[in-house]
Amino acid sequence: MKLRNKISVESQDTISRRRFLSGCAVMASGLIAPSWVAAAARSEARSLAFRHLHTGERLTATYWANGEYLDDGLQEISHLLRDHRTGDAQSIDRDLLDLLHTLKTGLGSNRSFRIISGYRSPHTNAMLRGKSGKSGVAKRSLHMQGKAIDVRLPGTELRNLRKAALALKGGGVGYYPKSDFVHLDTGRVRFW
Repeated sequence: MKLRNKISVESQDTISRRRFLSGCAVMASGLIAPSWVAAAARSEARSLAFRHLHTGERLTATYWANGEYLDDGLQEISHLLRDHRTGDAQSIDRDLLDLLHTLKTGLGSNRSFRIISGYRSPHTNAMLRGKSGKSGVAKRSLHMQGKAIDVRLPGTELRNLRKAALALKGGGVGYYPKSDFVHLDTGRVRFW
């Protein structure tokens, strides 16, 4: 498929400073974090389920097992979370997937995340920014790097999804109750 050729997967031989620090935090989580955070970090396999609200596509994919990330699962997720307006795809940040997995595990949910927006091409981001009056869409949105997602989780009240995401301190958390979604990203810790 043409779109799959646009998906790039980060080399498993490289380790980012963020991933190293994340690993250290996971190891320490058993000491200072709620027990559900530590349980999510120790899980044998990490799977996520999605339903994209714009395309109608559904996916359940295991992206991590036996101590390593799985290329096939990562590619399937990146394809599903592509820019639905242009068809462009970008590798989705592994830390973002881990954040989603920890969040759903902590909330005790086995439901599919409802996707409002995953990756956004620069073209789509500029178009949305123009429509929002530049106050609702960031010029350098982390969506354009595959490091942000807008979601809801059926069976979980939006305010509780936000509260659980804030507790993780894994990046930015935006709360949009009128539009019925929470924005999550792996940028600096902040909230709005």
